[in-house]
Amino acid sequence: NMAEAHQAVVFTLNVTNRGVRIEFDRAALRQVWQSGLRAYKKRCARLRNRLRDGVYPAKPSSLWLVMLLMISAAMLGSDLSFGFAAPLNRAVQRYLKVVPPHDTYVSYMVIGITVWLTAAMLHRWLIGLLLSYHGWMYESRGSVSLRTRLWAASMRLLVGAGSGNSRVGLYSFQGALPTLPVPALSDSVRRYLTSMEPLLDDTELVEMHRLAKEFQSGVGRKLQFYLRLKSWWAPNYVSDWWEEFVYLYSREPIMINSNYYGMDCLFVQPTRVQAARAANVTWGLLQCWRRICREEMRPLFAGDSERDYLVHLKDTGHIAVHHAGRYYALYFRHNNRWLEPHELEAQLQQILDDKSEPAPGERQLGALTAGNRSAWALARSLYFSRGVNKTSLEALEEAAFVLALDDEAADYDPDDDAKLNRYAKLLLHGDGCNRWFDKSFTMVVFANGRLGLNAEHSWADAPILGQIWEEVTILYDQSGSCYNSDGHCVVRSSSSPAAELPAPVRLQWALGQACIETIDQQLQIARNLINDVELHLVVHNAFGKGAIKACSMSPDAFIQLALQLAYFRDSGGQFCLTYEASMTRLFREGRTETVRSCTIESCKFVRAFEAGIATNAELRSLVRAAAERHQSMYRDAMTGRGVDRHLFALYVVSKYCQICSPFLDKALKSQWKLSTSQTPHGLTGKLDLTRNPELVSCGGGFGPGLLRRLWSVVHHRWRGHHLLSHQQPGQLPADDALETASAPPCET
Repeated sequence: NMAEAHQAVVFTLNVTNRGVRIEFDRAALRQVWQSGLRAYKKRCARLRNRLRDGVYPAKPSSLWLVMLLMISAAMLGSDLSFGFAAPLNRAVQRYLKVVPPHDTYVSYMVIGITVWLTAAMLHRWLIGLLLSYHGWMYESRGSVSLRTRLWAASMRLLVGAGSGNSRVGLYSFQGALPTLPVPALSDSVRRYLTSMEPLLDDTELVEMHRLAKEFQSGVGRKLQFYLRLKSWWAPNYVSDWWEEFVYLYSREPIMINSNYYGMDCLFVQPTRVQAARAANVTWGLLQCWRRICREEMRPLFAGDSERDYLVHLKDTGHIAVHHAGRYYALYFRHNNRWLEPHELEAQLQQILDDKSEPAPGERQLGALTAGNRSAWALARSLYFSRGVNKTSLEALEEAAFVLALDDEAADYDPDDDAKLNRYAKLLLHGDGCNRWFDKSFTMVVFANGRLGLNAEHSWADAPILGQIWEEVTILYDQSGSCYNSDGHCVVRSSSSPAAELPAPVRLQWALGQACIETIDQQLQIARNLINDVELHLVVHNAFGKGAIKACSMSPDAFIQLALQLAYFRDSGGQFCLTYEASMTRLFREGRTETVRSCTIESCKFVRAFEAGIATNAELRSLVRAAAERHQSMYRDAMTGRGVDRHLFALYVVSKYCQICSPFLDKALKSQWKLSTSQTPHGLTGKLDLTRNPELVSCGGGFGPGLLRRLWSVVHHRWRGHHLLSHQQPGQLPADDALETASAPPCET
């Protein structure tokens, strides 16, 4: 721990002509003792959580009740073991050397534990069976079938209070969640062909049907068999490959192409003091992290240069702070307690007041994480594997998260759209070197107290971080009790004077000329990407989802149809393959699935709307048919009946087996020209925008390179593997090296 490294030595041993003298540093000894005690408590807490989650919803305390009941019955002469106690008594006497009558008590304890565990596992299995039912999602609003009513009653009976149960831990339901089912091959192929009908001409459609038929009757059966084999032993047949090949094997920059951003509330700002806002939200995020580590947060109901690796840290005591091109480690624990927000504010103010210059190359250091991944991996092994650079890089990467304190202000001005656009671009990519894009997330606090985040994509999708962001920045930070009248953090309790707190530690770097040249090359790649991005945010306030729901229509379907109409007009009467992300968190280790939003029904509506000859009644009929079709596909995606993850997994199997499939090659090379996603408010279940509409956020977004990254990486992994080894540090593969992948999509 770097904090302990800066403390005095625990003891010194001095040998003099007068003898041996040992001097102890009590403060250092106390730090060592507290660190060991904290580690012991965490191990005990993890063991307790595993036991609780392993048998949930059964109560561990009920085990003692069962054993007491069995032993009491035995003492009263009753046999509740159905004859199993007698042979077990003989075994206990023989092997454990327990004499009567204690052998009977031991036997009944063993039988009681066995009965309890069997009942707990049966209970858990029944919950998993009920969670596999998704019929409720397909029922019309206001109409609930008898089957769904019985299902809901059974869930209440087996789970009890559910979300209201104080014993529910973060992973209590994880073991009961069903595994993601492998769809039938014929169903996925049929859905794929249906989705391509409005996008292909007659000749192309006939050819695709031919390839699909050959695939189904040929290699598709073999690939499907292997995929089903994997689904029998893996918790999720696609998530590990999706994470590995889409996120970790890609050598393209993750800035813009993968990372996403999130924004602050638009219409309220609790303080304009940068250090105070940064300290308070940092404290809130650390409390969320603490609850996650303790598994107290409630679950939501309803070195190789060829790839990157996710590193999970069990514990840390600091965050990393970036300001004016300098990096710091700020420790949030002192004297066996967590610092309060006002104490963190004082620490951050020290960083803001620091006028020292960055070390040579330090200002642009973050560009290493913004450019080509292979170049960064090579630079890491050459320049950051030893000495002070290794120590500082470890401190940065082992931080809970990165806090970026920007000297630039960002804001929303209803009379100036450019300000909001600039705000979003600063969060999406910054200047290419003032964000550490490898970190799980970087919280950005601007000079005027506005904030946002930039999140790395591989570890979690946007709704996961959205839940934490809503919990901290809206429900906690906007509560009205965090800041005083001057905008500074409220002093909540008596604490140590600022002079006694550990000062932020400036990270040191020794970056040689070769390393700086690599940094400059990576920065140029980042700037080229930044200059190629146009970003415009629109604040729509004419009506909201309430008005759409009043028309008995899904807001998501409404927006998707509006996007199809807009693209049709903008492209001169063309439709395109459209990507919308859907969550598959109803299943164990579920992530996302694709909803193909451009459908036959949506195209009929758009053409009729633009032709201008259909009556209002006809248009209403067409728009409802298109909306219902979209909702049906969205439900299919959420319940494991999507198309694209299944085809993706089949493609991975085909490459492992070295099997060529023209159908899969053609299907996965289709160009996604329109990418859409939505993460709604209210993920915590605690935010009521009807009562507090001012707490609405501008949400967040992805860069326009995401879809190219999604579908090109698999092709490039197998067919372009030999090209990467010949690239110079900081250089991307030549254009002809990417011919095996799909052409870059033109996303909106």
